[in-house]
Amino acid sequence: MPVLFSAALSTRLRTLPQRWTWWLVVCALWLAGCAQPVTKAPLDEDSWSGRIALQIDGQASQSFSALFELRGTPQAGGLVLLSPFGNRIAQLDWKDGHAQLISGQDTRTSDSLDALLQDVTGARLPVTALFSWLKGIQVSATGWQADLSGIANGRVTARRSDPEPTATLRIALTP
Repeated sequence: MPVLFSAALSTRLRTLPQRWTWWLVVCALWLAGCAQPVTKAPLDEDSWSGRIALQIDGQASQSFSALFELRGTPQAGGLVLLSPFGNRIAQLDWKDGHAQLISGQDTRTSDSLDALLQDVTGARLPVTALFSWLKGIQVSATGWQADLSGIANGRVTARRSDPEPTATLRIALTP
């Protein structure tokens, strides 16, 4: 009896790796089928990602910070704001003078990207200048002064002095 038992056990042990291999292949194919394709920005489209922080001074000082992914141009593009855990806080998309904000279950549209961005961050941000600043190009924006001395390290700081209250925008790009 022990001989039969050991022969049967030996046969099972030899087929076990084949069964595991088959199941691993099936699981790998199943996971590959669930994968989402990575969409990259077209080669002629600019894109940045990193951290953004906005501090608004005054009696009731406010602050806003998030991870971000920005793509496109001031005329057409998108901005995704993410929590530190990677959850989407808001998504802004704009094109041809039309902007859309998706935040949670709410969707809002406007002719003004600036107005929707202000709803999310709490302050008007100079969107056109922001794209230039991220490229390391110093341009003026009414009320804002940008410090691009850290752009080589992926850092941009801009300060708004007018209108009151003052505000400071800090951006740290990820490599």
